[in-house]
Amino acid sequence: MSVQLDHTIISATDKDASARFLADVLALPAPETFGPFTTVRTGNDVTLDFQDTCGDVVSSHYAFLVSETEFDAIFDRLQDRGVAYWADPHHEQPGSINTRDGGRGLYFEDPDGHNLEILTRPYGSGG
Repeated sequence: MSVQLDHTIISATDKDASARFLADVLALPAPETFGPFTTVRTGNDVTLDFQDTCGDVVSSHYAFLVSETEFDAIFDRLQDRGVAYWADPHHEQPGSINTRDGGRGLYFEDPDGHNLEILTRPYGSGG
């Protein structure tokens, strides 16, 4: 049996707004309600289960592997929304796209400050 990620829970100040942001930017299916969660399903059937939290949200990192065409479309949507982006996870290279391993990648934040990433090649894959 191979081990696969099925879902993860993401804390948010407004689970519906955060789920909609992610689904809209990545062009994923509309979020759905599952118990206390608002869920977003990725192309490989992993769900990101947003839950409201009382208090501060601790930033986490979520990376999404996308095709070159998807990268361009997501980048356009980020620019249309005026979302800041960086080439690195520490946000030291603003307005830049990295080209690690012969692909492209960038980082941006969701409404609660989670550090989201899109990349076209897995890091360490060569290129």
